Amino acid sequence: MAMTGTMIFSHIIPVLLGFSGVFLISTGIMDDKKELLVIGIILFITACVSPFIILRTIV
Repeated sequence: MAMTGTMIFSHIIPVLLGFSGVFLISTGIMDDKKELLVIGIILFITACVSPFIILRTIV
């Protein structure tokens, strides 16, 4: 059971957050919407940092 949880938090969730972050960053730049750009940057940074924080508390 622990392997499934660590796989989700280390591989699946960061990829989804990173992809949506990059999508929002590019949309925010193209449409000149600062709100989308900031949300995309926050999502991308969260995708980079979240595996280290979550997996440290799980394992």
